[in-house]
Amino acid sequence: MDSAQEDASSTDVFLVTANVGSLFEDPERLLQLWLSEFLAKIARAQPRFLALHLQEVGGKTYEKSMEYVQEFIRCLCDAPEMGDFTCVHIFMDEDFKSAEHFTALGSLYFVHKDVDSLKIWNFLTHSWEESLQDIKDKHIYSGNIETIATKEKSKFPQHFFPECKWSRKGFMRTRWEINGTVIDLVNIHLFHDASNLAACENFPSVYCKTRRRALVHTIERFHLDEQNGTVPFFLFGDFNFRCDTEGVVKELTENLTPHRVQNVKNENDKIHYRNSTGNNVLTVGKKEFSHADHQLKFKEDWLKKFDRELEPLKDVLVEYPIKFVPSYPFEEDPEMPTDYMSTRCPAWCDRILMSPQVNEIIQGDNWTYGMIGEAVCMGDHKFSITNQSCQRIEKMPCGSHSYLEATGGLGEPGESSAERREPVDGAVRGGRFECIAQLRGQVALYLDEEGNHRQFVQGRARRGWGFGRQERWIGYRKCYAAEGNNRLSASQLLTYAS
Repeated sequence: MDSAQEDASSTDVFLVTANVGSLFEDPERLLQLWLSEFLAKIARAQPRFLALHLQEVGGKTYEKSMEYVQEFIRCLCDAPEMGDFTCVHIFMDEDFKSAEHFTALGSLYFVHKDVDSLKIWNFLTHSWEESLQDIKDKHIYSGNIETIATKEKSKFPQHFFPECKWSRKGFMRTRWEINGTVIDLVNIHLFHDASNLAACENFPSVYCKTRRRALVHTIERFHLDEQNGTVPFFLFGDFNFRCDTEGVVKELTENLTPHRVQNVKNENDKIHYRNSTGNNVLTVGKKEFSHADHQLKFKEDWLKKFDRELEPLKDVLVEYPIKFVPSYPFEEDPEMPTDYMSTRCPAWCDRILMSPQVNEIIQGDNWTYGMIGEAVCMGDHKFSITNQSCQRIEKMPCGSHSYLEATGGLGEPGESSAERREPVDGAVRGGRFECIAQLRGQVALYLDEEGNHRQFVQGRARRGWGFGRQERWIGYRKCYAAEGNNRLSASQLLTYAS
């Protein structure tokens, strides 16, 4: 947008997420292709604030790719298309020797010279870094960035990881005030599907449940952060969301006959689905998902109905309508830029989500949501983008009521913590659950610790309070409920005003 035409009360924001793991595994062929396509898009869009979230920076062999990561940053910052971005903040988690902290996330932010007012949040002092001299210019943080206060970064707890392998998955958050509008920008990388055979056993799959648990953990962490408060947020990265594989297989194999081929070691088991003439139409193995019409079938509209992982969280995470093909897994060969690999069912892994309150700062319908590199090899992931105008709003306090009341206990908004009754804690018969729900009167939905979608019915806590007063409350609490004849212990229930 031409700055002369830009509404003085709004700022063009361009958000991009890209998994670049394969880029650094074949930098000689892919690096310049990637940069050229990305920079061309930026030149056309001319945003005033650019956020680029990267996952798997450095690829699988980070210690061998360090030089390419630095070259990537240099080429990006020195490109002519980036010349008007006079403020740069780059956070690259490169300390691959630290199993406890390493996430391989990279969060890069570029601010145009025309942005009048800019602040970045300090998560240690819980206040804004307001000195323009401290904020503007180039700030590149790499290597071990644990002590950098203008970002919050966390690797997911080890018990979250499927198959007990503590891999590079986590999130990194920054907070900005851009021309008077406050937003959090969160880079995230969730767990992948290790086996197609396990993924198609049921829905939600074991991998889907693990991703949900980590996503709920992240959202809860933000809303329970009393020191930094809560503001509208964009959450974008590689969610590794997969289609309902069980449903996809049923859709594709109607009137087909399954034939299982079993290996002695059970490592290469496959199921061939054959038609009446004996031809294989679909083959599913641990790391194989191959259809007879693979390159066209998964680009058709029918697949979208199986994109279901966000359904239980639709009240706390929203997304613009997806009108592009699945972003993963594309061939990594520059000669085959539009073809999918036959390793996984194609899916929309790379997403840009937001809290519902973001709608209050977006200017009308002035947004786009799409994909970069449709006809160019960008690695196994194409990256997702959204371009929108954020309007100037009255500054939100970074406190209890900017989004959710983050203080526990039962009471009405506005009461002091001393006036609230403390929640009851402890496990009772039926087990403990991690819950996230929208409460409407006395009935709600929640996720149990296995990721299953359940109904929350009226209950009574030990100290005598139930759910009748909660319709007006926004916040977290620990509470008890009854389901049938069983009493369930529900922890960290997230409720909303109905």
